[in-house]
Amino acid sequence: MQIQRVAVIGAGTMGHGIAQVAAMSGQQVRLYDVDGQVVDRAIGRVRQNLDKGVEKGKVATADRDAAVARLSGSTDLSEACAEADIVIEAVPERLDLKQDLFRKVASVVREDCVLATNTSSLSIARIARGLPHPARVVGTHFFNPVHIMQLLELVHHEGTDPAVLEAVRLWGVALGKECIVVRDSPGFATSRLGVCLGMEAIRMLEEGVASAEDIDKAMVLGYRHPVGPLRLTDLVGLDVRLHIGTYLATELKNPAFEPPRLMREMVARGELGQKTGKGFYAWPG
Repeated sequence: MQIQRVAVIGAGTMGHGIAQVAAMSGQQVRLYDVDGQVVDRAIGRVRQNLDKGVEKGKVATADRDAAVARLSGSTDLSEACAEADIVIEAVPERLDLKQDLFRKVASVVREDCVLATNTSSLSIARIARGLPHPARVVGTHFFNPVHIMQLLELVHHEGTDPAVLEAVRLWGVALGKECIVVRDSPGFATSRLGVCLGMEAIRMLEEGVASAEDIDKAMVLGYRHPVGPLRLTDLVGLDVRLHIGTYLATELKNPAFEPPRLMREMVARGELGQKTGKGFYAWPG
């Protein structure tokens, strides 16, 4: 199995990033969203990212132009997915939404088309449940910003076909990613570790142990993390991490993942991090 034609469902932050790296690696990419304006903005963001790469000397002009030519948008789900070798969903972290989406996708794609979910914590087996050919379902957890972050976490459920997993691993390598393979378990490897640390950092801030800046410096300078847990929560989105933390606390029966009061209050006020301009830090518009 070779993956050459890619459909990305959801043109938000993660969706346009996945579309960008796939187009840059030489694949034909269709980026879908229900809102045409969202699709247009996402493709514009891809072009801006590639233009910055050219300005910095990291992307050749010809490579930028070729990548843009390989990327197209769509608001028609059947059209976007019909010829795909892999369909990657990057929609909000709701199990019912992902299940419903893949049921629709499964009705228009080939039987051997890989169905990949960018979920950061939800059960791959549950997403695959009830789908025709659930053996083709796999988790492809990318990290933001997709065109910069090296890691790709591949998650397989008990029924995933090993040949599908290997094909997706080779595809990930072709994207320039370092792949890790993880068994389907709540939070996988990355979210389980990262969210636990993030929730404890928020509790420390809530208790007045130290400032957000100093808590982050502790991990950046003391443990060589590239970014501190509070700044990372701002980048991911407090609402996204609150949802994941609530899910993991329930699934793992572990209060360490329970979102602290401070986090819930900030989300209620709309202080979601970088995307709203305010979180644990102030972000320029």
